[in-house]
Amino acid sequence: MASTALPPVGIAGLGLYFPERVLTGQEIAARSGLPEFVVVEKMGIRKVHVAGPEDTITAMAARAAERALADAGLSAADLDLVLYHGSEYKDHIVWSAASKIQNLIGATHAYAFEMYALCAGAPIAFQAARNMMRLDRRLENVLLVSASRENDLIDFSNMRTRFMFNFGAGAGALIFRRGQLHNLVLESAARTDGSLADTVVMTPAAEGVALLPGEMGTLHGRLDVHNAEYMAERLGEVSLSRFVEVIREAVEESGYRLEDLRFLGITHMKRSFYLEILSAVGLTPEQSVYLEDYGHIQSVDQTLALSLGLRQGKIKPGDLIVLAGAGTGYTWSASAIRWG
Repeated sequence: MASTALPPVGIAGLGLYFPERVLTGQEIAARSGLPEFVVVEKMGIRKVHVAGPEDTITAMAARAAERALADAGLSAADLDLVLYHGSEYKDHIVWSAASKIQNLIGATHAYAFEMYALCAGAPIAFQAARNMMRLDRRLENVLLVSASRENDLIDFSNMRTRFMFNFGAGAGALIFRRGQLHNLVLESAARTDGSLADTVVMTPAAEGVALLPGEMGTLHGRLDVHNAEYMAERLGEVSLSRFVEVIREAVEESGYRLEDLRFLGITHMKRSFYLEILSAVGLTPEQSVYLEDYGHIQSVDQTLALSLGLRQGKIKPGDLIVLAGAGTGYTWSASAIRWG
């Protein structure tokens, strides 16, 4: 009788891409009128990358994907699936970035589709891809890729959106391999508070206001916040507990205790809240990375945090790590990984 045990899925390769142009915290302060110490120290933004005309979502994603393939020692022809889980602000609207990425990298044997959970998207995509691969023997190598340039959509004169002044541009990619026994992708968890669904939206330009030229075409509006007071009050009440809940659940569903956690890679946010989350899950800044030189790049943040943690020697073989994020909508998510 054939074994019914599901095969493991591990991370086989990692790749990143960032545009060369940067916007410093000092420049953001000057554009917004905020004091420099507020932007650099409190908001934790030393610099962010800014996309140029050639840095479309699919171009950046393809560059990150090619680097992940090289890291895994694979060719694009080895891929069975391309899963894009990045920004919906992409080359065109009502359009599949995944299929364009598949074509750009030459993954001719792979099919392609998209998932979208805003800035909570990475852990949710991890869970979906892992579960698909464990059940479908045809999915041996899967590319998960994300890109964002949503800083195009920010108006630095609009203080309702100041928590989004940290948006940057870039792309990240991971290769998941079926049957791999190291860098194991474990369980995930997510929570959603739909009462915040309508708080952050793309609003059209007001009548009589000139449309603004963007790098990917004319922008018909900007990101804005509706009912900002409720959003701030509600997130103040629940955000810390939701982060702790999803991190704890991902760890415990993977067969561990929160005390076993050795590293947290989490989306960029204001420095004080980042430190509060670390303390709440029993970690120190030496067991994490703060993305102050990149800002917030939607669901690229988790791949970036993993890369920086490895590069800085903060992730060691055998470590239990969690990659976590949160996105407007409002959803919190986390995935556990056993590294090494």
